[in-house]
Amino acid sequence: MTEIAVTERTRHRRMKENGSTRRADLDAILAAGFVCHLGVVVDGTPMVVPTVYGATADALYFHGSVASRSLSQDPQPEVCVTVTHVDGLILARSVFEHGVNYRCAMVYGTPVAVTGEEKLEGLRVLTEQCAPGQWDYARRPNRKELAATTLLKLPLDEVSVKIAAGPPDDGDGPDAASGRWAGNLPLHSAYGPPVPAPEVPAGVPVPGHIAAMRLGSV
Repeated sequence: MTEIAVTERTRHRRMKENGSTRRADLDAILAAGFVCHLGVVVDGTPMVVPTVYGATADALYFHGSVASRSLSQDPQPEVCVTVTHVDGLILARSVFEHGVNYRCAMVYGTPVAVTGEEKLEGLRVLTEQCAPGQWDYARRPNRKELAATTLLKLPLDEVSVKIAAGPPDDGDGPDAASGRWAGNLPLHSAYGPPVPAPEVPAGVPVPGHIAAMRLGSV
């Protein structure tokens, strides 16, 4: 699939020029992070909860202890999961033209609780999204830990993608002659040196897959 299907809910209405229906853009946004914000109504009150996620070609897996409370309702409510990356500030000559360069994906749908073998696979996907290589390095969850963990799955069937990139839009207006500086202020996130837990014996090396994460950025 190279294009994202458009629904009435995901149709781009405001700032259409930032909207994208390219599946490659969606995949890149989901692959670039591991924190999402889950919007859900719990006991009649809207909540937006940050949580970690893992993405596959057709779904998101995420921890859902809060959302799982709402899944006991009939009918099951829908949720909105948002993944956002801030790439920098757009600093214009006028305050009105200021903005943010960003990449964002919003996923709508009804999540389902994951059980059985798929639950273990979903936790692997989530773990590898956060720290590639950690699933094979760390101890796997036992039955008691699996029973105490709520994992939800949300299909990537209804998605909206927006991307903003570029300079301020006031370069061809009267403010361009004001002599003020304008441009972009890029924002980058990077990992620092690994810090061992206090009880780790001296001489235990940092695993290679963790050390390698410092070479990339979040």
